[in-house]
Amino acid sequence: MKNIKDYDLEELKKELIEMGEKPFRAEQIFKWLYEEKVESFDEMTNLSISLREKLKENYTLCNFGILKKQESKDGTIKYLLDILDGNAIETVLMRYHHGNSICVSSQIGCKMGCKFCASTGINFIRNLTTGEIIEQMLKVEQDTGERISNVVFMGIGEPLDNYDNVVKAIRLMNHPKGLNIGARHISISTSGLVPKIYQLAKENIQCTLSVSLHATNNQKRSSMMPVNQTYPIEELLQACKDYIATTNRRISFEYALAKSNNDNLEDAKELVKLLKGMLCHVNLIPINKIENGQFDKSSNESIMRFRDFLNDHGIVATIRRELGSDIEAACGQLRRKNL
Repeated sequence: MKNIKDYDLEELKKELIEMGEKPFRAEQIFKWLYEEKVESFDEMTNLSISLREKLKENYTLCNFGILKKQESKDGTIKYLLDILDGNAIETVLMRYHHGNSICVSSQIGCKMGCKFCASTGINFIRNLTTGEIIEQMLKVEQDTGERISNVVFMGIGEPLDNYDNVVKAIRLMNHPKGLNIGARHISISTSGLVPKIYQLAKENIQCTLSVSLHATNNQKRSSMMPVNQTYPIEELLQACKDYIATTNRRISFEYALAKSNNDNLEDAKELVKLLKGMLCHVNLIPINKIENGQFDKSSNESIMRFRDFLNDHGIVATIRRELGSDIEAACGQLRRKNL
């Protein structure tokens, strides 16, 4: 059956017209789905019984099950979700003083093969649909009873490799009759799919683009991120500059610091050269040690020295707060251990 959460409002209106129903019913259904967060069509009590029966015959609500849940002492919750086809994905709720953020997955598995990522080694199976991306938020809000105010596409998968479904999901998240989350509270992370960055720049979506950089030369970046062999640093940074020029929005560059690999002052100097003059921010990430991984976390002293050098030379840099370190925070680890 069709997942009713795969449809935007206009598409759902067309579906209802084809069923012989009034299009305004779509707005009522949207309210039940995204404001009331119901888990059955029978709960949509302002719809006629006959319409509810039609919906049950033709659509599913795609209610994920929770296979496993780990809660950190800092309030972070990691979910392993049953997506109803024999597969599972990870979703993480992160609590901050400014509100709750959710890290969503966009694919089952990943093709990118980044050497520091726990998703590496998880075979790519398929893209998640729009509704399956949205359902991650709904399930977490249902489970916690708490509102999510920020979304980051940094879970399992490369979001821009599932471009159409991810962009549609963002529009549903942002829609005032959908989840009504401000676009500036939505961040999409990419390993550097250059053609998709150019495409995203034309979408007129006010979300934040985060680009995984992690190294300052092609040799080192290719050893960490195979995608660099297809889209080297020079092409990636040109796409980023064009994105900034088109959108007038700041890009966040993610830089995972690995001990004795990319965390010395020479790397910091090269990073300053690469990013000088760009409207950007650098998010320094203390790398998570993963099972059989080749990289270790940099020392706190190295991380702070790297940050201070960037800030002293005109590149705004912050260190990402570590959350959920006691519950296997690296994306993919919970799924790897339980499937």
